Amino acid sequence: MIALISGLFGLLFALVGLLIGLAYVIFWLWMLVHAITNKGLPDGEKILWVLVLIFLHVLGPILYFFIGRPKAIG
Repeated sequence: MIALISGLFGLLFALVGLLIGLAYVIFWLWMLVHAITNKGLPDGEKILWVLVLIFLHVLGPILYFFIGRPKAIG
């Protein structure tokens, strides 16, 4: 009985982890596409943001969301 409950909780945690991971990948891709297509950024700054997004996997999209994204026009 305990093994069954333990297995169910393990499956639940795996599914929650999978959903969080999938949401993060979608968020990362959204920020990457937004940085590439952001007309409010000059080309040099656009390249810098793309590099930040690529090399700072967890922190990069969060930084871009709060710092780089508000400059978007249109």
